[in-house]
Amino acid sequence: AAKKAAKLAEKEAKKAKAAAKAAAAAEKAAAAAAAAGSEKKANKKAEAEAKKAAEASEVQRILEGLSAVAKGDKKPTDGEMFKSYNPKMVEAAWYDWWEQCGFFKPDPDSDKPPFTIVIPPPNVTGALHIGHALTNAVQDTIVRWRRMSGYNVLWVPGTDHAGIATQSVVEKKLHKEQGVTRHDLGRDAFLTEVFTWVDEYGDRICTQLRRMGSSVDWERCVFTMDSTRSAAVLEAFVRMHESGCVYRDNRLVNWDARLRTAVSDIEVDYIDIPGRTLINVPGYDKPVEFGVMTSFAYPLEDGSGEVVVATTRPETMLGDTAVAVHPEDERYKHLHGKFAVHPVSKLRIPLITDAELVDMAFGTGAVKITPAHDPNDFMVGKRHSLEFINILDDNGNINDQGGSFKGQPRFEARITVVDFLKQAG
Repeated sequence: AAKKAAKLAEKEAKKAKAAAKAAAAAEKAAAAAAAAGSEKKANKKAEAEAKKAAEASEVQRILEGLSAVAKGDKKPTDGEMFKSYNPKMVEAAWYDWWEQCGFFKPDPDSDKPPFTIVIPPPNVTGALHIGHALTNAVQDTIVRWRRMSGYNVLWVPGTDHAGIATQSVVEKKLHKEQGVTRHDLGRDAFLTEVFTWVDEYGDRICTQLRRMGSSVDWERCVFTMDSTRSAAVLEAFVRMHESGCVYRDNRLVNWDARLRTAVSDIEVDYIDIPGRTLINVPGYDKPVEFGVMTSFAYPLEDGSGEVVVATTRPETMLGDTAVAVHPEDERYKHLHGKFAVHPVSKLRIPLITDAELVDMAFGTGAVKITPAHDPNDFMVGKRHSLEFINILDDNGNINDQGGSFKGQPRFEARITVVDFLKQAG
């Protein structure tokens, strides 16, 4: 039995040795195959990179040849061409030649039917984006098609001054580089800075239009605030004013207390505030509270009682010139035609009836009217011939109309006015 066991053990040892040898051989073969694969992959990558470098060198060589073409000369078309489409090579030199030959200019003596469009002038505040590329490509397609269809075509280019946006950008630049404001410089010097900035960025926009191949008549390129356009606008407004089409009047404006200028309605974003909200306002160290309703009372002139109103802008009460109620509200019918006393200015303010503004079911049914600082109140003031009292200066501070609150920033006055009303009971 011992002899049989020894032979069996010897047999198993030989099997294990053969298996190990086979495993070693397989590992060696796998390593060799992997090395071969890696080498093949590396060679393939090197070949691709070499091919790419060769193509780039070839492109650069052809471009250098094209760069020798004088500006405005026609690019030779009988030379070698790259095997695949390359926009730099295809586009090189063509636009300068088109422009030099005047292909985009209309013929003033032509008897062809005219076709004219004006490019929607891009704002000079920045560079063109994909939206401009899209719309200009469409316009260029139409313009070129019309030329090929036998029309005498004019496509007028230009840039827009962008109003407040340009002013804001230039002011920030002045503050950063020179530490001054437009008020420090004065109107003429500030306009010089604006035109310097426009020359720089306007040229960038025109270069982009050229890069896109836009077939505009560059001799007619204008800026909406240049001397000719400014004179035309001024003349147009003077004529309209003289004919009664436009007139001057006191109106509400969106005033930017930081830029100290009016802002058009289209440039103002309105947000809905559901309740008490703290918002960081430029020029204030702490967040300003919005969306909180404050109630206070106007004592009646005859001493018979008071009228309670509510507002989310208590500082505007300094400019209140009336209290409005609904003409059918039974609670206030006995007050029609009476007067209240302003708690700060001590002026008599009328209690008026206005069915268009007042909602009897909202709040107390009585509304404070500040014609100079609210669009709805402005209309009420017009309907009832109320006094319009502006309580703010150009910097957004309370002016002389604010009495003891004069000089306070508006949103600080929001707090101090409430404190005053609390103390006054």
